[in-house]
Amino acid sequence: MNSIAIPIRIAKGGLARTENVKEAIDNSLGLLTATPCHSSPADPDYGFIFNNLRFEILNEDEGVVFDSAPGRELMENSRELYEKKVSGSSKNLNTFASALKEAIERYETRLENVSVSMTYVREERKIYLSVKGNVHEDGTPYLYTSVIHVWK
Repeated sequence: MNSIAIPIRIAKGGLARTENVKEAIDNSLGLLTATPCHSSPADPDYGFIFNNLRFEILNEDEGVVFDSAPGRELMENSRELYEKKVSGSSKNLNTFASALKEAIERYETRLENVSVSMTYVREERKIYLSVKGNVHEDGTPYLYTSVIHVWK
């Protein structure tokens, strides 16, 4: 199966493609997790909502993102972002891992049986991200890992 290569490049005869399905999915998930929601006019829902909070402070005691301006006007349903847990798995509904799983299921249809975990390590100020699943085409186990550096 040929997939469009990310980042998108123009090659002879059209868009560059890759035959390495794992690499293509890795690149797709990298783009999805790095893109804030509402930053793409073509599809405002595309992205990972956690990145919309990149300038906020992590409340390490509660394991949530601290709302640094609680009186400001927010987009509809944005207040609930400050209640989502940073560490957790997609099995728990009130986590960023669950939100990412929903985005992956919507935008990366080459994966099935998706599960996501995010683990915050306070001493390192890093969030370890893990996405597991199976490649839909042949059932091959799939694993994607990434690290999100936490702001101070």
